[in-house]
Amino acid sequence: MNKVGFIGGGALAESIVRGISGKLFAPEDIFVCEIRPARCEELSARYGVNASTTADFLSAVDLLIVAVKPKDAEETFAALSGKVPASTLITYTVAGLKLANVEKFLPANKIVRLMPNVAVSVAESMTAYTLNKFAAQDGDTIQKFWSTLGRAVEVDEKLMDAVTGLSGSGPAYAFLMIDALSDGGVAAGLSRAAAIELAAQTLLGAAKMVLASGEHPDVLRDKVTSPAGTTIEGVRVLERGGVRSALIEAVLAATEKSKNRCS
Repeated sequence: MNKVGFIGGGALAESIVRGISGKLFAPEDIFVCEIRPARCEELSARYGVNASTTADFLSAVDLLIVAVKPKDAEETFAALSGKVPASTLITYTVAGLKLANVEKFLPANKIVRLMPNVAVSVAESMTAYTLNKFAAQDGDTIQKFWSTLGRAVEVDEKLMDAVTGLSGSGPAYAFLMIDALSDGGVAAGLSRAAAIELAAQTLLGAAKMVLASGEHPDVLRDKVTSPAGTTIEGVRVLERGGVRSALIEAVLAATEKSKNRCS
């Protein structure tokens, strides 16, 4: 792929541009259509990309990323109808929007539904994607692109609500845990700044161990939980407080909310 275009120049689009510019694409090969002229100037000045209020690049790009708000999605795809070549891979990040609803406007195009999360801003997103039948051979392209911004996994579209409940909403759960752990540190005598750094790095390190080792979290937990030690005492309190159950229920509740919102 030589050129990429964006419809929408908001925070998500900017995070993606920042992650791919100079890595997957040269700045001059990145095009952004954004309705706010001032925002176009900002993106052009900051990243050296081509940003304008018109999408006159549609016939030139190999990959198109639609990153608009849900309320603007139908109007956006209606405007794209008949204007995007069949060879262009169309991807979109609109939460809850089913492939069938996009295919109404682009019935013969290659389309990929995406669910990244907010960590794309630091190139650590967990992104799930679903390919329509015309894009069935483009999985490697999607993997390469989104792996530059974190990790990517293909899922059946019917599981996208579960993805939303887990990895889409998951950063908020992690922020809450970091905040609570740092409160505990402050209560134990640490400064706020030190407590936040300790809590955040601890969660980051634990997550990296899970991904690098491939071992089940329970196995890793056992390795750091000595008999009658401090860690098992803390785990005992967490279990008594229902933390595990609360996290499970949080994912299920967010999944159900996603289903209801998108029905």
